Amino acid sequence: MAERAAPMHLCVCVPARNEAARLPILLDALARQDWVGPVPVVVAINNTTDDSVQVVESARERHAGRLHIALLSADFAPDIAHAGSARRMAMDAGLSLMAKYNSAVLVSTDADTRPPRAWLTSIMAAFARGADIVGGRIEIDMREPLPAHALRIREAWDRYWMTVRAIEDNVDPQPWDPAPRHGDHTGASLAISADLYRACGGVPLLPTGEDRALVNAALARGARLAHPQDVYTYVSPRTDGRAEGGMAVAMQDLLATAHSGSMPMAPAFNHWRARAIWRRQLRTQPDGQALIAQQEPLLPPMPHDMALEMAP
Repeated sequence: MAERAAPMHLCVCVPARNEAARLPILLDALARQDWVGPVPVVVAINNTTDDSVQVVESARERHAGRLHIALLSADFAPDIAHAGSARRMAMDAGLSLMAKYNSAVLVSTDADTRPPRAWLTSIMAAFARGADIVGGRIEIDMREPLPAHALRIREAWDRYWMTVRAIEDNVDPQPWDPAPRHGDHTGASLAISADLYRACGGVPLLPTGEDRALVNAALARGARLAHPQDVYTYVSPRTDGRAEGGMAVAMQDLLATAHSGSMPMAPAFNHWRARAIWRRQLRTQPDGQALIAQQEPLLPPMPHDMALEMAP
């Protein structure tokens, strides 16, 4: 796929709630990016009871000239004090800041991440290659190491998903998402063109899964989703998360599985091969990419009928 002119402007959008301990790590990592020029950042703090606001104000002074930090604070009513509202506030603010540019990218991340130095430049390179939306791989921050058995299970899942991607790439390869690639596209590292974000109507106001719903809304419009191997971020393996159904819940499940000694189960690879064939066939129809996004969520769940293979 031919490269195209890359958007030259971006804004990092961060929802945060009671993240005073984590925000300095993220903001320091953003200040160390190899992106040329100041990095616009929106930090949208909601329903916080700690000193997150003061922490961000201190970081704004510490990184003056490198980070242009816009700070928002809100107290949502209990029925909407959730991940969807928080991420939407952050990304809508980023959209407003980028409105003066003809082409811009909104980069979502979470307050407990630590992106590597080339994170932003790698994201924008993917847009230059033709992507409309770019997912980043989630890596456990080994500054907070997992217990050994939990790490073994995590590594087994990584090998499993690598095999799934290889099946998909063999059966139904996509020019804008070439191998080797990962398969993550969560709010911890998710970049979307400002025009596409606007067309999708913003982040859905869902208590959980708002990031996946935004991706699916983009795909339903025929957007090209890429998962470059060089786009990734480190995420805390903490179990006391702020968002319902977020990364912390996945860590709780992982640690519980490791503690129980039970064997994780996963869909057998033949199910993924059949799914890839189904996608390939649907893709031949007009607007096939959009049809896949619309119809795949309605398919029955795959059975978990294969034990995850653990390394010796």
